[in-house]
Amino acid sequence: MKTFEKLFDDYMIGVCDENPDPSHDILHVRRVVKLAKDLAKKENANLNIVIPAAYLHDCVYICKSDSRRFQASTLSAEKAISLLESWGYDNQYFDQIFHAIQGHSFSANIKVDSLEAKIVQDADRLDALGAIGIARCFIFGGIAKRSIYHDEDPFCIQRTPDDSTNNLDHFFIKLLRLHEKLNTESAKEEGKRRLVTMESFLASLKAELLP
Repeated sequence: MKTFEKLFDDYMIGVCDENPDPSHDILHVRRVVKLAKDLAKKENANLNIVIPAAYLHDCVYICKSDSRRFQASTLSAEKAISLLESWGYDNQYFDQIFHAIQGHSFSANIKVDSLEAKIVQDADRLDALGAIGIARCFIFGGIAKRSIYHDEDPFCIQRTPDDSTNNLDHFFIKLLRLHEKLNTESAKEEGKRRLVTMESFLASLKAELLP
């Protein structure tokens, strides 16, 4: 597996170098792999499925603001199997790897059935939470040229959040509830810890912005 991991990592460096989004760079891939490995060991999942799926989950990059975004995980799953076949990876795992990659995406809204698919999905979602999740959120907001917050009502006290206009609204639309969508007990525990970090950030920001 170590030989394959080097192959996966090298390939994803090339993929990430070609995309313009630092929130989905090789560091994101490596964090997801590390999280997936940790969760797999705690939950007794098959690393032969989890590791390649975690590495290749974004091997076809489509920007989140692109109308084709919901297709990205399926395109990545198809590309991943083609790559694994060319690299001589054990084909007995292909169907499960395909399912894990296709199902990881929040946008695709695909129900994951296997433990391994749940772990890859959890690992990807955990990387959207906590301190790193805050950083990634605002990095993408900069790429999308969205303002940091709504000037008149930053914390959506009297309005419906709309993250197409500003970045802070993404917390209220998705990020603060993302921990509720985690699958495994190990991920849920980590998700709650990361939620506290995000709530603390919002409390500090509110103290700075509101009179």
